[in-house]
Amino acid sequence: MPAIVTASQLRTVLGVSTSLYSDSYLDEIINTAESVILPLLVANQVAVVDYKLESNVAYYYTQRAHHFVAGQSVVVAGLPAPFSATVTVAADKITPYSFTAAITNADVTLRTSIPAGTATLSGYSAATLYADNDAIESAVLVVSVEVFQSRIAAGGQIEGVDFASTPYRMGKNLAARVSSLLSAYLDVESICQ
Repeated sequence: MPAIVTASQLRTVLGVSTSLYSDSYLDEIINTAESVILPLLVANQVAVVDYKLESNVAYYYTQRAHHFVAGQSVVVAGLPAPFSATVTVAADKITPYSFTAAITNADVTLRTSIPAGTATLSGYSAATLYADNDAIESAVLVVSVEVFQSRIAAGGQIEGVDFASTPYRMGKNLAARVSSLLSAYLDVESICQ
């Protein structure tokens, strides 16, 4: 479910009706846009690249330094069961690049997660932190419109007001078009990795 922009907001921008494009279709587009924008923003989230379980203690190894402290509730996602769960950071064996949590399960040897999982401080995801931010909302709307147009334009060609086709506009420059909206909120530590 989209967190920053609603289907009705996107529908208004696009000027389309519910009979033409359903809320679920527009929600897919918004989810795509949010999956492009939100990981770029500063949030209490880190990538989990390795994990293991020994004697009912789960070890999560992060790609960069996390800022979790013992007792905090962390939502781990993108890892196999039983590692993907909301866990409480244990007081023992916490380092800048790893944390532990109690999970009752058989031992699991050290594994690498490809793609990496995520560990997010409960209640502090990018979607929650930026839910009422106008610049982020505008960036998500811009990307949503681009995704919508690339889906409906035959051959990736979009027609302008003068009916002249314009080139396919998705690609690596998509985020660059909204970079000025995002600049104050970009997570430079993760972008540089």
